[in-house]
Amino acid sequence: MNLEKSSAQRWTTTDTAKMAVVTGLYVAVTIVLSIISFGAIQLRIAEMFNYMPLFNKRYTIAVTLGVAIANLASPLGIVDVLLGSISTLIVLLICRVATKKIKSLKKKMIITALIFAFSMFTVAGQLSFFYQAPFFFNWLIIGLGELLSMSLGGVLIYLINKRIDLTK
Repeated sequence: MNLEKSSAQRWTTTDTAKMAVVTGLYVAVTIVLSIISFGAIQLRIAEMFNYMPLFNKRYTIAVTLGVAIANLASPLGIVDVLLGSISTLIVLLICRVATKKIKSLKKKMIITALIFAFSMFTVAGQLSFFYQAPFFFNWLIIGLGELLSMSLGGVLIYLINKRIDLTK
């Protein structure tokens, strides 16, 4: 039975394990590179996992949970946990809808990267609210950092998908 087509299909132990791996990798990469993962200038390499829901919708939950757990290490604490994970979930769902009818994986990835870069107004808003940082400047800088992270990570995810079928 095709997992993408059936809403009644339950996750198998294998599905759950794959989700846990993606969640764990997101957290590990973010924490190991925490010096560049948080703050006004961010290059969160773990954002490459934002492409995973393009391959299988189960990864939407895995990435969202990874963001929530990783953001426990954020200087903004619970605010970043809540706002970051909710924002990620919404943007992942938007990306899935926006790319649903597109056949080309490269085009799907480009659109996803652009949507995520644009969505960094949420991070800029938090920094503006808590640190009185200039909103539009931060949005630009964080958005460019997100675009760079997603571009570098996109190449890696694309190459991994050539070797391993990420839809399974």
